[in-house]
Amino acid sequence: MTTRTRFIRRDPAAVQPWGETCGAIRCLIEESDAAAAAEVHHVEIQDAKLHYRERTDEFYYVIDGQGIIILDETEIELHTGVVVYSPRGVLNDVHELK
Repeated sequence: MTTRTRFIRRDPAAVQPWGETCGAIRCLIEESDAAAAAEVHHVEIQDAKLHYRERTDEFYYVIDGQGIIILDETEIELHTGVVVYSPRGVLNDVHELK
């Protein structure tokens, strides 16, 4: 019999960040977590580079700050509380996030 976890709680402050294309990333919920249907990453975006994801869709939720995200050459304004969905294969780049 397989035991499944009913919930997962992680504090971003307790997770060691590592460098990635967009900046400092903390993996809060990962594929390896038994109950996970998706992954959740806390990313402090700094000097993001133009990129895309081949296998995953992305959601961006702005915890704090403002800036601009470019999705396939379309500029989208960001500010605290905004959520943006980017399907796999879409070129994305975040600018001027403060």
